[in-house]
Amino acid sequence: MHLLIATGGDEYAEQVVRQGAQVAYTAQATLTILTIVEHEDDRPKADAILSQAFSLVGPGVNDVKSKVRVGEVATEIVREAEEGNYDLLVLGMRPSHSFLKRLSGSTSERIMAHSPCPVLIATGKARSFHNILVCSSGADGYVGPSRAVTHLAPIFSETAITILHVMSQISASPDVREGWQLQANASELMEEETPEGRLLEERVKMLQKSGFQVTAKVRHGLVVDEILDEAQSGNYDLIVIGAHGTAGWKRYLLDDVAHQIVSQIDLSAIIVPS
Repeated sequence: MHLLIATGGDEYAEQVVRQGAQVAYTAQATLTILTIVEHEDDRPKADAILSQAFSLVGPGVNDVKSKVRVGEVATEIVREAEEGNYDLLVLGMRPSHSFLKRLSGSTSERIMAHSPCPVLIATGKARSFHNILVCSSGADGYVGPSRAVTHLAPIFSETAITILHVMSQISASPDVREGWQLQANASELMEEETPEGRLLEERVKMLQKSGFQVTAKVRHGLVVDEILDEAQSGNYDLIVIGAHGTAGWKRYLLDDVAHQIVSQIDLSAIIVPS
């Protein structure tokens, strides 16, 4: 497994590097630390950033490399992720309250929207991931978050997973009887083999095959509100969500659900691009 940490040496650098190093240690993975400079003349600055990052990795990670790229930050990080065939990219994320920044997309959001691999947004103290919230989407049978967790299984240790599906609306179908699905829990949906129940059961089996202890959970309401409420009410170490890059003039943005979650949650998150 090969991990990429991107750092700019800012106030978020320490938590990002420490979390990436913790993940690499758990997975016994190869680790590359990347920094970006605008001009060739800035390489001494890059060397100082990388030296500081190396001092934070710790002795448990044996295979650590460094790399400097020159150019625009988001573009070069995505290019490195593409060319290096990494399994996971680790970033920090600055709060962005500027409307103009939101229109053009923050650096982190642009990277998440275009990354070829899952992106770990590291917040708080470095930790192992033992209790994970995986957000399921029923859209077009999309299984990205669950599939990403199975691929990244080596970075987890004795992990319990809650797979969450939010039912924001009930489709008209023969299965809808007196609106019972509006109050149904995950077990009831799976037992009745509703479309949502079949999707949940598929994802549960996928994760169980990788050795995880899995609990399925359903919430009813607005998607973002219910995901945030579950994340805050549970004792989770990490949340995993899918994200779709938008098209046209919004092409640098994450989809609105992913944006709202990552900008409001105080929890490390893995974003899985579609």
